[in-house]
Amino acid sequence: MQAPQLPESLPYHVPVHTRWSDEDNQNVLNNAVYLTLLEEARHGYFTSLDQLQGNAFPFLLAQTQLCFVSPGVGGVQATVEMATTHLGTSSFEQAYRVRGPEGEVWCEAVALLVCYDADTKKSRPMPDVFRQAIGEREGL
Repeated sequence: MQAPQLPESLPYHVPVHTRWSDEDNQNVLNNAVYLTLLEEARHGYFTSLDQLQGNAFPFLLAQTQLCFVSPGVGGVQATVEMATTHLGTSSFEQAYRVRGPEGEVWCEAVALLVCYDADTKKSRPMPDVFRQAIGEREGL
């Protein structure tokens, strides 16, 4: 399996905190915690764009690929660097890099997210205002 292909620079940075209880019995950050860190970063990103209504994402996570680079630890402040790298009709892709408190890379990831209609339980076209907010930030 290949590592995800990320741009060198991921311009949006979100501080995240790991908990001491996020470590597993090998004293490293449990692998499932990384998905939560990415979700926290998405929340910060879309909050900053004023694109969360009622604190809810207007999309679902469809696919994620993570590559663990070095072990993370609990009980510290880390940073998630991220960028939206592609806008489709109803979906978009984002890239992430999780760094520890000393700047060391813990994880790199890419995700595919799909705009979703909770009433019909189906994907839907990306709203224009959503596309415009992302496009303006990312130059897409």
